[in-house]
Amino acid sequence: MKKKVLAVILGAAMVASMAGCGGSNAKTTDTAESTETTDSTDDAESTDATEATDGESYTIGISQFAEHGSLDNCREGFLEGLKEEGIEEGKNLTVKVNNADADMGTASQIAQSFVTDNMDLICAIATPSAQAAYNAAMEKGIPVVYTAVTNPVEAELATEDKMPVGAVTGTSDQLPVEAQLKMIREILPDAKTIGILYTTSEANSVYSISQYEELADQYGFTLETAGITSSSEISLATADLLTKVDCLTNLTDNTVVSSLPAILDQANEKGIPVFGSEIEQVKIGCLAAEGIDYISLGKDTGKMAAKILKGEAKAEDMEYQLLTESNLYVNEKVAENLGITVPDSMNDRAVETFSEISEG
Repeated sequence: MKKKVLAVILGAAMVASMAGCGGSNAKTTDTAESTETTDSTDDAESTDATEATDGESYTIGISQFAEHGSLDNCREGFLEGLKEEGIEEGKNLTVKVNNADADMGTASQIAQSFVTDNMDLICAIATPSAQAAYNAAMEKGIPVVYTAVTNPVEAELATEDKMPVGAVTGTSDQLPVEAQLKMIREILPDAKTIGILYTTSEANSVYSISQYEELADQYGFTLETAGITSSSEISLATADLLTKVDCLTNLTDNTVVSSLPAILDQANEKGIPVFGSEIEQVKIGCLAAEGIDYISLGKDTGKMAAKILKGEAKAEDMEYQLLTESNLYVNEKVAENLGITVPDSMNDRAVETFSEISEG
């Protein structure tokens, strides 16, 4: 029996009488209109796309929970993955993109609007959007493909054997927590306490906290956490947390990441390093991160979606996928500003190092 996941129930009241996202605070982008590829074109790529999809054209909705680098990379990778499988904007694909600005009620509105518009498929980026999309689409039979969902089982989108609970599948961005702890210990050999700020209503963050709690003492750390319910609480929670810790480490928490520049400002004033969870956070001022490649994650998701659109597979029969490799990223400018020496061995193995801090 199908059942709705629980985390977005509170947003349901905001969905009533919703025929679209008008009146919400969702950010909407309509991308290039779908056009049929004709026989007269001499573009090899267009010909390949036609052959790959048998002349079909598709309309999909992308529901992105928040606007920040890692989720943007997921979206970019998703469209690249579709393109590699012959499904491309402006040729045989129309895409509508909506952003919920880290608001669960708005994510529910977006999902309902996509169902009303009878999309061929919904791509949901981040756990709250995935839950909202599945809740809205499951009775209509519209497949949902998610990405950047840390734990699909905890989010009630999959079973313990990685199989979908319905027509919903995708990719997980589960954090390499142990690799992150090893990296922090190597850079800060004398550190004792790690702080983590997280949103209590984000299932992905709650799960990641449990992983840190399980592993932190194995690397000689104690853990201090600060739970928040909205972005308005971040400033005070950060200020309090910084009085208790030697460093902060970041999750892929959407509400927190959206406010990361402000968190970094507070931490820098106290000379406390902040570690990221992926490359974009390191670019804008985190010291280092062991993280996954979100472009690659998005590509994998796009390829899964292409199989569903082309009728090669059904969402309800596809296990969710998990990236198992992590990459090390280091920001040398941040290290210099904090007076921290990153071991040469780490710089040598880093996939990418940055010599400046970009604006978030």
